[in-house]
Amino acid sequence: MKLTINGEIKEFTAQITLESMLEELHIKDQVMAAAVNMQIVKQNEWVTYKLSDGDKIELLDFVGGG
Repeated sequence: MKLTINGEIKEFTAQITLESMLEELHIKDQVMAAAVNMQIVKQNEWVTYKLSDGDKIELLDFVGGG
């Protein structure tokens, strides 16, 4: 299965949930928001949200500044 994550294509061997993908990429603790195909997915839905081949995922973290 191919997913585009922040503009970069990544391949996974099987269907995966959003949370499992973040864990596999070792970035779960860094991500504050996620959108799949331009739709925000709430954090409490990540564990059950199944990704599909060709999905486009944008992962965001928030940085404070001034």
